[in-house]
Amino acid sequence: MAKKSSPASNSATKTVTPERAARLHKLLQLLGTGPQTRSVLMRRLSLDIRGFYRDLEVLRAAGIAVQLQNRRYVLEQDVDEAVARLPFPDPRLTLGEAKQLAKGRTRAHRKLKEQIEAIVATRASKR
Repeated sequence: MAKKSSPASNSATKTVTPERAARLHKLLQLLGTGPQTRSVLMRRLSLDIRGFYRDLEVLRAAGIAVQLQNRRYVLEQDVDEAVARLPFPDPRLTLGEAKQLAKGRTRAHRKLKEQIEAIVATRASKR
């Protein structure tokens, strides 16, 4: 029997809301100051336990190492490196705007160009 995929495993592939992105950023900033207990983090982020673990799963799925050590959560990497890995909310760009932003030679430019090419190729193949 095939294994069902859990909702948590899909959380990294979904876009996050601007509110959640801000909360994840704040969570990383808090962890960047040193080890924190779950209760302190939940209180500072105004989260219930379910929301806390969902946010933690999004961080881990994004490749951000957060570990539990001595009943405290610890960020296992530099906070700036972790912030750079955070999922970004959908900026709701038009295709034209995305093409303008894709002009360049960085990894981010190439990633955006690939997404544009996939969209344009799909459209062209349906003609």
